[in-house]
Amino acid sequence: MSDALSPARLRRDTDSHKPLQKGRQTKAAIVDAALGLATQIGLEGLSIGALAEVMQMSKSGVFAHFGSREELQISVVREYHARFEEEVFFPALAAPRGLPRLRALFENWMKRTSVELDSGCIYISGAVEFDDRPGPVRDALASSANTWLDAMRRAVELAVAEAHLLPQTDATQMGFEIHAQILALHYEARFLRSPGSVQRAVRAFDGIVLRFSAPVLPSPPR
Repeated sequence: MSDALSPARLRRDTDSHKPLQKGRQTKAAIVDAALGLATQIGLEGLSIGALAEVMQMSKSGVFAHFGSREELQISVVREYHARFEEEVFFPALAAPRGLPRLRALFENWMKRTSVELDSGCIYISGAVEFDDRPGPVRDALASSANTWLDAMRRAVELAVAEAHLLPQTDATQMGFEIHAQILALHYEARFLRSPGSVQRAVRAFDGIVLRFSAPVLPSPPR
């Protein structure tokens, strides 16, 4: 038996990967805790010290996984975006192309937004904190938000291609109006505490779809 296939060699290889695997698990746990904090206090409120206290680690231990507070913030943005895609975008791909998929995207977005009305949205709080502050954190936030909005516009374009929406539909305009409903919902429900805000957002979306929808032609007589 060659040394490459021996049990002793396999054990050595496995043992050599344990520190790396543990390091990744620790970093993932730190990012998870940081995301929880950021939804409550914002990305700007994150600090290595506060996170070390939550994780019951030393500051140097937390710092070793990121190297800077800025890199920690960017890691949180990336994790938030990954979870957003998992909950909102990818499940909607199971719906048929066109209006059914666009509706699925909005419905999934509403489900997540309903939760974030209590916990907070990184995209929205981050935009307030970093809108006029150039740098890598702002770039990461803007890139993530634009990726999602591009997906929404693409869904509108597919609905046009499937003749579910009018041929002259401006995908950018329709995407803007849908996004506006989500922003208004956060403001009305989270800040103003207006009852019925979720229902109004759903009705507003239905109104947007109706305005851009292609007319349903009557079936030809038999």
